[in-house]
Amino acid sequence: MTGPGLRELGFDDGFAESFAPFAAEGVVPGRVVAGHSRVLRVRTEDGEALANVTGRLRHEARGAADLPTVGDWVALRPAGAGRRAVIEAVLPRRTAFVRRAPGDRSVAQVLAANVDTVFLVMGLDGDFNPRRIERALVLAWESGALPVVVLNKTDLCEDLAARRAEIESVAPGVPVVAIAARPGEGLEALTSWLAPGRTVALLGSSGVGKSTLVNRLLGRDKQKTREVRAADQRGRHTTTHRELIGLPGGALLLDTPGLREIQLWSDGAGLDAAFADLGELFTSCRFTDCSHTTEPGCAVGAAVEDGRLDPARLESFRKLQAELRALEIREDPLKRREERSRWKAIHKSMRHGPSKPGR
Repeated sequence: MTGPGLRELGFDDGFAESFAPFAAEGVVPGRVVAGHSRVLRVRTEDGEALANVTGRLRHEARGAADLPTVGDWVALRPAGAGRRAVIEAVLPRRTAFVRRAPGDRSVAQVLAANVDTVFLVMGLDGDFNPRRIERALVLAWESGALPVVVLNKTDLCEDLAARRAEIESVAPGVPVVAIAARPGEGLEALTSWLAPGRTVALLGSSGVGKSTLVNRLLGRDKQKTREVRAADQRGRHTTTHRELIGLPGGALLLDTPGLREIQLWSDGAGLDAAFADLGELFTSCRFTDCSHTTEPGCAVGAAVEDGRLDPARLESFRKLQAELRALEIREDPLKRREERSRWKAIHKSMRHGPSKPGR
């Protein structure tokens, strides 16, 4: 049986079944609610505890993405006398919002785990950027969570209908909600996703108003807020770590620091879902191997010509597709060697040039 405290955190029969093999080992189920460097804060039936990850779990992890993060359910060994609690295992994740970690290395970074809904927050001021929403949607669909685009700062937008239509055109099938978090306008439109025991993550760049939204949903000022810079309508991060926050209605809100960059980490499924409208066009081309450039009978080219497809959206798809291809090559040594061989052949042919007549 699951206690009421755990149910409020989203621990249901499915997670209870995953925890069952650990039940006889003197550990208890808990959910990671905050992360501070190498120490995690875990909430259990009996309250919160600071915890470290066991050396065995670190050793067996294939990378940082396998280690516990905010939102994870874990098997926790309670603290003994003079000792800190210890995380001995991470229960299987239902969803995981993953990006490639900032920097040159190809390393996965899990931003949030076991999230039901992702609020992709974007400002209707200088932050407005449909291309950024397309990129975020790739990761959101890849995560397994339901994406919802939240357009904030309607009080600063002169043509809301046009801005909303622009986002709806690049987010087919995705709910788009417009709010003004600072004066608290339109927040009731979010309530259907904020059900008891459900986890919602807030993701967006700095200055979009995530901290203000958290405060409004809580009904009190918990998160610090700062004014955005007048020059570029961007702000500094006011949230410094990921944290799972309980809302008055029973939902759980996972706030994250503003993302300066969203680098893709996907096997392609997220890209297909985010650009499902292009996928339908691809299957309508005359040739199955159509490159969607100059071939006759190309449905994509026809859609661009008659105005059904924005060329900028097609270019965005190609850019993201190329980025995923580059990531795949970096991750797969065989494909990396094949790509190097292909380019060597291309460069060799360019150096020698075309054969001269009569030779």
